[in-house]
Amino acid sequence: MTHRPRPRIGPDNAPFWEGCRRHTLVLPTCSECGKAHLPPGPVCPYCFSDRITWRRATGQGHISTWTIVHKAWFPAFTDDIPYNVVQVKLDEGPQLTSNLVGLSGRTPEIGQRVEVVFDDVDDTLTLHRFRVLA
Repeated sequence: MTHRPRPRIGPDNAPFWEGCRRHTLVLPTCSECGKAHLPPGPVCPYCFSDRITWRRATGQGHISTWTIVHKAWFPAFTDDIPYNVVQVKLDEGPQLTSNLVGLSGRTPEIGQRVEVVFDDVDDTLTLHRFRVLA
């Protein structure tokens, strides 16, 4: 088995990674202004409140930008090189960056609808990716 480096997991993003392990997208949401945001942090980047809760998200959105990567953008994806990296504007508000699966040789399109899917790398790590909606 190939060793795959782990993302840096700390108190500010642990709920996100725990949600991935349960195949659920969980986003930090400000209790003051109600906005979901990424990256996670101890305060809301919109209103600077420290009243953050973690809420389940649908994981659906649209591609806002994309590129093809020919080297390891994220070490756990090295077996898939080259791959499409997309920024997805989630319906819940924030943008999330990951790779795109299930294109079958097609080129991603800006505005294309996608949903989050989860890839169990091993017993301890699950990564989020996006798949084009039919």
